[in-house]
Parts: sequence; C-alpha cells; structure tokens
Amino acid sequence: MTIQHARKPLRADAERTVRAILEAAERVLSADPAATMEQIAEAAGVARTTVHRRFATREALIEALTAWATERFAAAVDISDTAPPLVVLHRVTANVLRVKLDWNYAMARAAASANPEIARVHADVVDRCDRFFRRAAAEGLLRADVDPRWARRCYYALIGEATHGGAASDGGAGPDGDIDALATRIVDTLLRGVGAPR
Repeated sequence: MTIQHARKPLRADAERTVRAILEAAERVLSADPAATMEQIAEAAGVARTTVHRRFATREALIEALTAWATERFAAAVDISDTAPPLVVLHRVTANVLRVKLDWNYAMARAAASANPEIARVHADVVDRCDRFFRRAAAEGLLRADVDPRWARRCYYALIGEATHGGAASDGGAGPDGDIDALATRIVDTLLRGVGAPR
C-alpha cells in the first residue's frame, strides 16, 4: 500500500523535518497555491536550503506532499472484516474526514495526479469500499433493493460535500468542529436519507 519513494529511509530527526515541511506546505499552499519554497520554509521554521536539500524543486515537494496525503488516506480506509458494518462505516468516515480536512490541498492534487502509484492506491481504496458495501448489503445494513456500488458513490458524494462544500458554515466540522459528529451526520444521511417518514 505504501507509495514508493526514490529515497532512502530517513533518520528520525530528518523524518520530523520532512513532516514539518510537508505540514507547512499543506497550510501555505491551501492558503496560496502559488506560494514559494521560501514561504513554505518560513512556515516550517527551517532554512530554505533545508527544504531544497529534501526537495530539489517545488514540483518535487508538491509530489511528495500528494504521496504523503495519499498514504494517510489509504491508511484511513481501514476496513475490518470482523467488526459490525455500522461500526466500520462510522470509524472509516471519521478517519477519512480527518485526512481530507487536514490535507485538503494535497488530496485535491491526488485526485488529479497522473502518478500511476497514486492512481493504484485510489483504485485499491475503491475496491475495498465496494467489497465493504457488498458486505453491508449482505448483512442487512442497506435496503435489499439498493445497489452497493450506488451506495458507495452516494457515500463518496456526502464525504466530498462535507469536506469541500462548506460544512463548517452549515453545522459541520470546521477547524474546531467535531469530526465524530460530522461522521455521524454523514452515516445517518446515507442510511436514513433526509425525507420525512411516510
């Protein structure tokens, strides 16, 4: 599942520096997609030469950021075959929301990336989700007449709307919001809809 990088494993202190640079890049580029390496270095609290030593170009930094976020996303979709489907659905929803809200710029880049390894990871996530929704249907979490692939697509749309559609302004999770509450709202909307009982 890990995206292969053309670099040797880093020492713990170097790994911390790289993570600080990637986290700063996410913050800075989310605010200003045209931000420079110097601005990213300043936000990370490191010298510009440190950023250039780790990432030869701005494009290399953005590619590493995209790969990092993709790995976090894949790890978030931790689908257990033993836990009840409703528990899995809520846990995975909260995990994915955290990644998508914390790494919004990078996740948007991942969606448009031409990197075949990133595309493979996302395809694997779709496969895992499709298997999960088939299991959820078989165990009665979904109505018998619902196509599990359609349920997965609706679920993706709800996650997308929650993370890109202004959830902070309409009762969802903002910077200080409650991810678990937003996850519950998404799962409830998926399973019960928004219509009044008939």
